[in-house]
Amino acid sequence: MNGESEKLGKNLNKIRTSKKISQGDIARSLGVSRGFISNIENGKTNPTLATISKIAKAVGVSTDELLK
Repeated sequence: MNGESEKLGKNLNKIRTSKKISQGDIARSLGVSRGFISNIENGKTNPTLATISKIAKAVGVSTDELLK
C-alpha cells in the first residue's frame, strides 16, 4: 500500500507481540476478523482513524504510540 500503512502495521505487530497479545485477541475485542488485523499488520489495508483508535485501546497504548 504505502509507507504509512506499513509503518502502522510493523508498529502494531511489535507492540502486540511484546505484550503477548494475539491477532485473534484484538479481532475479538474489535468485533472484526483476524484476517483484517493481519491485513493491517501487513500494510495491505488502510484502517480508519476510529479503527486505529480502537486497536490502540485494545493493545493498551495511545493512538500516538501506535502511529509512531
